[in-house]
Parts: sequence; structure tokens; C-alpha cells
Amino acid sequence: MIKIFKRLSFKELGVMLTAIILIIASVWVELKVPGYMSEITQLLQNPQVKVSDIYDPGSKMIGLSVIGLILSILVVFLSARLAASFASELRRDVFDSVMDYSTAELQDFSIPSLLTRTTNDIVQIQMFLAMGLQIIVRGPMMALMAVGKISTKNVEWLWVTFAALALMLTTIIILLSFVLPKQKLVQGLTDRLNRIMRESLSGMRVIRAYNAEDYQTDKFSEANQELTGINLFIYRSMSIMNPLMMMVSNGLTLGVYWVGAYLISAAVFQEKIVLFSDMIVFSSYGMQVVIGFMMMTMIFIILPRTMVSARRVTEVLDTNSSLIYPSQALQEIDQGSLIFKDVSFAYPDAAKPVLEKISFQVEPGQTLAFIGSTGSGKSSLINLIPRLFDVTKGDIILNGHSIKDYPRQRLNEIIGYVPQRSVLFSGTIQSNIDFGDSSQSPLDEAAIWEAIDIAQAKDFVSEKEEQLNSHVAQNGTNFSGGQKQRLAIARAIARKPQIIIFDDSFSALDYQTDRKLRQILLEKTKEMTKIIVGQRISTIMDADQIIVIEKGQIVGKGSHKELLETNKVYQEIAYSQLNKEELDNGK
Repeated sequence: MIKIFKRLSFKELGVMLTAIILIIASVWVELKVPGYMSEITQLLQNPQVKVSDIYDPGSKMIGLSVIGLILSILVVFLSARLAASFASELRRDVFDSVMDYSTAELQDFSIPSLLTRTTNDIVQIQMFLAMGLQIIVRGPMMALMAVGKISTKNVEWLWVTFAALALMLTTIIILLSFVLPKQKLVQGLTDRLNRIMRESLSGMRVIRAYNAEDYQTDKFSEANQELTGINLFIYRSMSIMNPLMMMVSNGLTLGVYWVGAYLISAAVFQEKIVLFSDMIVFSSYGMQVVIGFMMMTMIFIILPRTMVSARRVTEVLDTNSSLIYPSQALQEIDQGSLIFKDVSFAYPDAAKPVLEKISFQVEPGQTLAFIGSTGSGKSSLINLIPRLFDVTKGDIILNGHSIKDYPRQRLNEIIGYVPQRSVLFSGTIQSNIDFGDSSQSPLDEAAIWEAIDIAQAKDFVSEKEEQLNSHVAQNGTNFSGGQKQRLAIARAIARKPQIIIFDDSFSALDYQTDRKLRQILLEKTKEMTKIIVGQRISTIMDADQIIVIEKGQIVGKGSHKELLETNKVYQEIAYSQLNKEELDNGK
């Protein structure tokens, strides 16, 4: 927890120091008031006293109360400003860290957990700064200064105060021994609840199609009830604090007056007046001591969750991407060449590699295609090219250099990537096509329309009333699957990369659109090296080189005609989709 607060800037530390000074001044002012109350009490015992005699101590009491109010308002303002500023910077740092993560780190944390850490956990830290600063400083200061004030008074009253504090602290320790372990579970259960909620929302169509609403509801209810149960236990346990504090404070007042009654009864007349005045003052200071300790106990209510939240946020900030990129640019030898040299790859903590001894070469401008059964490792292989993961063994040579030698921005300029699941961002069609930075940025309308035309998306884009300025909902939910794929393809083409990767990116297209798109890609992007992962033979049969993947290994390599004659795996896939005449004619 201390580690995360080391991120406070000098300006924020200055605001914190100012707030602490104001809190100490506020406590000092509040503890001066009972002294004037004692003075007024003594004056009232004198039959000769005039109303004007009370004006001086009374006006000082009012003045100190107003000053205390102003100081408290300033402390609240500074604490809130400090907490909001630090939370904003912390949220930005977490976001920046997550944006640098590789796919491996994202999988380690999970998306629901990262969302909780970025929102709920940082809010906990913000609340601790806003409230805790006042509690941590004001509570101990008030208790210590009040004890210092009453320590010179009557010993009997002091013992009554210590007895009240002992009762209060014993109860608090017992309560916290039950509550603290439960507090540590809350954030993890919040992650679980968010994960189920996100899963339910993203899979709503499937849930309804399979009449699985009750199953998903039961799963959510179970997680919700577990979280609710722990929260109820915590808050019910801590709710005992309020009546306890009332009992202690009222008991302390009663105890002080009870002891005072005996002391005053045993004293002579002049001493009775002094004792009565001291009893009023002692009662006020005793209440300040109790309030001080009450404030300190509030720390233990918010501290455990804050410590857990701080640890979780620190984990995100301390985790560095497993992918290291150099900063110095390279002198590239080729423009679009790619070589796999005996590449093997295994996912973190996997028992066996998903790819073994993969070797091939593709020349600039050629079309390379991969095909294989589901789970054969095609997408895993493709993910290695843009360095979504690093190879376990071997090397990948891009334009004469290892891909590990390229700065991230340059690597992303060279490689265009269209993933299996088309992703569109909320905004407009134009903002989605002209997305990010590339060697072509910023794109003009002519370049955007050219990319849209090549991707066979011009027909539905031009039909829209606002065309390029047409609204795109989050994740492109206002477009069909085929339309989303074509817009994603257009986005990659518009960057004019040297190598463009299509990871099963034609699956939602009809056969006619698929063929037109591949034909126009061949004509208008001759300089680009095209890498296609496909499930349909018709999508890949025109490629210069086709590689057949089976169980993470290359089991066939060659042209469509060569593989159709010699490769059994390719034959099985091909004849399951097209007849002999269609395969021979390349349709």
C-alpha cells in the first residue's frame, strides 16, 4: 500500500501537507473551546457577575467555532481535490500499463479483473484518501491532545476515561478479528460477479437460444448472494460500533458526573465551584478522547479493502509486458518478405507446444495460405507474425531482420492484421477506417473510399444517408457480420502495409463477395504480401503457396494443384467442400 502512495506527485504531497497542518490547527482550535466554557462556568458561580463579563469568553468561543468550521471546510476541499487528482492519474497509469500488455498478460489477469481494478479498486483508494487523511491525522491528534489536557485534572476522572477506552478497544479488536478476513475476499468476489455479468451480456443471444436464462440467472445469483452475504456480515458486524460508541460516550459522561458528585459532596464550598468547573471541562475533553478513538476505529473499516485494492492495482502497474521492443529503427532489406525458421510455440504454462518446427518462406507480393482442421494451430501461428505472442523456439525473419528487432510502431506499420472476430469501435465509419497511426496517416476521403471499394463495402456504405459519417455502435452491433468483416478488411488495406494477414476474415462473406474481394485484392494490392487463414478451399485455392497444418505441424506445402494430387489431409478437406470438377476448374 505504501508503494502505491509513493506515486504521489510533489504537488499532491504539498496539498497533503497543507491539509495535515490545517487538521492539526482545527483540532487545536476545537480543544480550546472547553477552556472558555470552564471560564464561563466559574464566572457564573459568582453572584456579582454581569452579562458583559461573559461576552469576552463567549465571543472567543464563537470565534474559535467559526474558525474551526472554516478549517474543516478547507480540509474537506483539499482532501477531495487530492483524492480525485491521484485517482485520475492512477487510472491513467493503469490504462497505459494495460495498453502495453501482450495477449499473455491480458489472459493472466482476465478482462473482468482488469475492469474491476481500473474502476472499483481505484475508487476504494480514492475514498481512503478523501476520508482517511482526516481520520488518520485528526483521530490520533484529537485523542492525544485531549488526554494531555485532562491528564493534569483529577485522577479519579482519568481512570473512568481509561476504563471507557479499554471497553471500547476490546470490543473493536474482537470485531476486527472477525471482519478483516472477510474484507479481503470482497474484491475477488466482485471480479467473479463482473465476469459472470460480462459473460451473460456478451452471450445473451446464445443464452436465449438455448433457454438457459434460468441457468445463467442461478449462476449470477449464487455469486451475488455470496458477495452480498459477506458484505452484510461486514456491515452488520461494524454496525455494532455506533451503539457501542453511544454507550461508551454516555457511560463516560455518567461516570464523570457520578465521580464528580462524590468529589463535590466531600469538598468545601470554594473547592466545590472549582470541582464543578473542572467536571464540565473534563466531560468535554473526555468526549473528545472518545471521538478521537472512534475516528481511529473508522480506519479499520476502510483500511482492509483499501489495502487489497492497492495491492491489486500495484500488481497491474508492476507487471511489464513480456514483449520487449527496441527503440532504434532498422535498415530494412526487403519489402514484404517473411521467413519462419524452425519455429515452435507453447502458451504459458501449457504442457506441450501448439506449434512445432514450423519453417516456410514467402516472397514479397506473394499470397500464402494456411488451412487445417479446427484446433490445428493456424491462428496461433498467425498471432506470432504481429508479435501478439513471442516464439518459444526458432525465429521469424521479416524483411531480413528478426521481428524482435523492430520497434513496435514500425512493426505495426509493416503488418496489417484482420482478426477472426471483426472489431469495430464506437464512432463513425471514417473514424474506424482511419484508425490509429500508420505510414499513411492521416487518410483523406479518397484513400478511405478506395479501401472501402477494394473491401467490397462500397455498396452498403454509399447507401447510408451520412455515408462515411454514418454512426458505428460499440463493437459495430448496427452492422451485419459480413459488413463488419468488410469494414475491418478496409481498415487494414487503407494502411497499405507490406504484409496483410487475414485470419479467417472471409468466413462471414458469401461465396460471390469472397471471390470478388480476392480478385480485386490480387489486382490492386500486387505489392502487398498476403497471408490468409481459411476454412474454405475456395478462399485459398488461388494462393501461390498453401501450407497444411495438422496438430501444430506442417503436413503439406505447395500449390492447390500439387496438394490435391499428393496430400491426403488436403484432399479430405477439399473433397468435403467441392466436387472434382469445381476443384479442377478452381471454383
